[in-house]
Amino acid sequence: MRIGIDARFYAEAGGIGRYTRELINELAKIDDINEYLIFVTSQGGELYQPQNARFIKVVVNIRWYSWQEQIWWPLILYRQKIDLMHFLHWNVPLFYFGTFLITVHDLILLRFPDRHASTLPAVFYWIKYLAHKLVLQSAIRRARKIFTPSEFVKNDLVEKLGTAEKKIIVTYEGVSSFCHSRGSGDPASQSEPYLLYVGTAYPHKNLERLLEAFAILKKSWPKPLSLVLVGRDNYFYQRLKCLARKQYSDLPIIFLNEVSDAELADLYHNVSVFVFPSLSEGFGLPPLEAMAHNAPVLSSDASCLPEILGDAALYFDPYKPEDLAHKAEQILNDENLREKLIKNGLKQIQTYSWQKCAQLTLAEYGLDII
Repeated sequence: MRIGIDARFYAEAGGIGRYTRELINELAKIDDINEYLIFVTSQGGELYQPQNARFIKVVVNIRWYSWQEQIWWPLILYRQKIDLMHFLHWNVPLFYFGTFLITVHDLILLRFPDRHASTLPAVFYWIKYLAHKLVLQSAIRRARKIFTPSEFVKNDLVEKLGTAEKKIIVTYEGVSSFCHSRGSGDPASQSEPYLLYVGTAYPHKNLERLLEAFAILKKSWPKPLSLVLVGRDNYFYQRLKCLARKQYSDLPIIFLNEVSDAELADLYHNVSVFVFPSLSEGFGLPPLEAMAHNAPVLSSDASCLPEILGDAALYFDPYKPEDLAHKAEQILNDENLREKLIKNGLKQIQTYSWQKCAQLTLAEYGLDII
């Protein structure tokens, strides 16, 4: 069988990029029967070097969410004579009519239709939003099967879009290999205790309330303590930095751009409390990565996070900064609680495996083509 995988997110930071890389790497380890065409951008092509002779790299410089994606991308796919196409995101061309599966990581597009999540003027934002919604709904309706990373996203599809449950397969993600070893010399390591957040700065990540909660915590916590945020230095992080300068200039808030896996491992390993204040996630990789590095995790109780993290995190109401501050102080003060969270975290991460994710995915490839 000739299988195509849309891996244009291969070089991207964040959850979809990590999912793309790990799924392809694991499929290459376990499938020596099917032939794969791995579609990557030029940047992704520099990073991706096939480790299996049946995996063929195809460079396609078509940007996601673009008009070229709708017009030229289907033509490229048709020329490749693919038996089954797996789109690793919902951005499936409206005019692609081959057999395909999709992965829907979340429905944040529908949950948070917020113009502040875009740099576009209001009119253009809503036009773009409606176009994206059309593509999403079309992809979900036409896909033979849909992979989701959690029961929460599966239920969202059923409740919000009326998707048939039998069409959806939950394939939990995994904890990446860099999490199982220490980094080697983090040039950005912190000399004093710190709270850590890793991820993007989109509005649903709730980072403005995180800054507010840190300010509350610092009023009652007399010892040295910093807040470190790691993420891509884009418009949304710049906006957050501006807020920090204006309202919290007296607080030790440190912004780090994207760091290497080794540097990230060190940051996780040395953190006092890892904080994840998100209002909505499809899976939530960073808290699991933190757990793998013996970090106590303080998490929002929203969306899929209690499902994924179980009893390995202390939870707070993400709409109440004072609750976040109070729970962070609990962990900082209570060594027994800290040790319990670390122990439970190491147990919880055993639930998730990229190999298992790939095996379930491969099984559906075979079933769907019959």
